[in-house]
Amino acid sequence: MTNDPDSNTNHRRAHDDGLRHGGAAGLMNAVVDTNPLSLQWWKAVPNFGDAISPVVVAHVSGRNVVHAGVHKAELWGIGSLLQVVKRAYTAPKDLRPVVWGTGLLHAVNGTEFTKNVDIALLRGPITAALLNIEMSRFGDPGLVISDVWPHDRASNGKIGIVPHHSLMDDPALAALLDSDPKYQLIDPRGDAQDVCAAIAACDHIFASSLHGLIVADAYGVPNTWLAPLGQSRLKYLDYAAAVGRAMPAPVMIKDIPMIDLPKPGAALPYQAGIDACKDAVYASFPKALRAGGDA
Repeated sequence: MTNDPDSNTNHRRAHDDGLRHGGAAGLMNAVVDTNPLSLQWWKAVPNFGDAISPVVVAHVSGRNVVHAGVHKAELWGIGSLLQVVKRAYTAPKDLRPVVWGTGLLHAVNGTEFTKNVDIALLRGPITAALLNIEMSRFGDPGLVISDVWPHDRASNGKIGIVPHHSLMDDPALAALLDSDPKYQLIDPRGDAQDVCAAIAACDHIFASSLHGLIVADAYGVPNTWLAPLGQSRLKYLDYAAAVGRAMPAPVMIKDIPMIDLPKPGAALPYQAGIDACKDAVYASFPKALRAGGDA
């Protein structure tokens, strides 16, 4: 367990103004103790991007974290899960969960459900616009992973390929990996800590996994958006808008060998946006859900 985030003055600041649609009122009667925090994250397919959600929440909250069903979770964090939130909270329930850094996968029909949850932070401004919510700061909690599992930037000379889990058997991917040993496949279905370490060690990352891009950003590894065949593009653009990243059309696997890459160790041009989002992630986490917090 990591230290309470309030001890890190670089990223923690008091937060009572980040909640929307009911805000802190929904937490006023919460009983805060050291019991495990119940979190919803997607577990249907092994995927490191989803698997880091409880790790990050434990780090920021200072509490143990357990998986909870959609109707029993106190908190929704990493992932494009707001469609699920909408279905679960169309009507008010006794439990009023917090949404923290979560995003949309696609536009939803109707936003009345937002009155039945407390929205502390959204992943990006596209999600906010589609929900008709006015917010000035955004962030994906995955950016905090470099604080949980820090790695020095000692690159291994490899170009990492992090496909979406649905593209692992793509023939074009197999051909690329066979063409040159500098290309390293990073399987998003692997152990989350191992995947993050592999991303942090590469000179460059190509990813059709959203959290392949986000984790690369967290560790300062230059990265390129790889075409997410069959996947909605909204979540990628939502995150890019949050960190102020120019996000042109994604590249195809077959085009990777022709792409001019930045020098290894080159600073990310949108680092200030990453830092701002990371600050927002820490600052927006509700005090009532932290170890020893006050409701």
